[in-house]
Amino acid sequence: MRIGMRVRYSGGFREAAQEIGDLEKAGLDVVSIAEAYSFDAVSQLGYLAAVTERMELTSGILQALTRTPTLTAMTAAGLDFVSDGRFTLGLGASGPQVVEGFHGVRYDAPLARLREIVEVCRMVWRRERVVHEGRHYTIPLPPDQGTGLGKPLKLINTPVRERIPITLASIGPKNVEMTAEIAEGWEPIFFVPEKARETWGASVDAGLARRDPALGPLDVRVGVPCAIGEGLEGLREQSRADLALYIGGMGARGKNFYNELTVRYGYPDAAATVQDLYLSGRKDEAAVAVPDEMVAATSLVGPRSWVAERLAAFRDAGVTTLVTSLVQPDRADRLRTVEQLKQLALDL
Repeated sequence: MRIGMRVRYSGGFREAAQEIGDLEKAGLDVVSIAEAYSFDAVSQLGYLAAVTERMELTSGILQALTRTPTLTAMTAAGLDFVSDGRFTLGLGASGPQVVEGFHGVRYDAPLARLREIVEVCRMVWRRERVVHEGRHYTIPLPPDQGTGLGKPLKLINTPVRERIPITLASIGPKNVEMTAEIAEGWEPIFFVPEKARETWGASVDAGLARRDPALGPLDVRVGVPCAIGEGLEGLREQSRADLALYIGGMGARGKNFYNELTVRYGYPDAAATVQDLYLSGRKDEAAVAVPDEMVAATSLVGPRSWVAERLAAFRDAGVTTLVTSLVQPDRADRLRTVEQLKQLALDL
């Protein structure tokens, strides 16, 4: 199991970048840069490429529907170039509140669009002339939709790799099925190991049945808050605010994918309560209403022995990469946590 770290989109990038070199020496394998309606992830990944040596750099996630497929491919090829082949393209559809509300782009057919985007990216990286006639993207643009001067082009530069790994963030049944079929990696959110099989197992199996063997085994990447030590219950509780934000506030009623996931996990009453409280502005109460079981199950914050048990549960559920949020305020504690977590993973 590989150990990674997520750099949050809400601030503190400069401080995190200064620390990442030491974390890399401590054994950190992956660093992921998040992107919401924040600073873009691309510029920060380019910066990290220059100050790291061996760790994988990944976008977690780039909003696929707000960029053209070819721009996404060009960006990934550029990041792979400046990092000497260490980049993984994390993509997701985001949601209508961000895509339409912040970018002014229509949010429609995210599943079908993602499939086409992946196809175009791989065509670009192979340096083929890009000709794509899909339901949602047509490249070049047909003459009756533009000037008529568009012609098939191929990427000028030769990419470091013609197959840059792609990770898709997905949680809905059809999305997860497609991810298991076409992507190198899968990034679900709020992963509860004990409920993963019943929640996603059928979708993963259906996708894997159609998977090209050349893609290799599916890399299951799970984000989780992490801190190892005694008396850290307060730090574990901090994740309630993030859970409440997504369950209650990341989407409108009837269109919140994270709320739907909470229902599928078996917490329908809690999902409704958290959403009601959050949307009425009672965010602190919404955090309290998040089920204790869900807070603990999605966390790696606690004594070393407890973290070791939970790490084994994640492994047994198929997780291959842990992308941690290091929640301890002291830099030395965060470094020590990465060292211990790396050793626990090696001992599994």
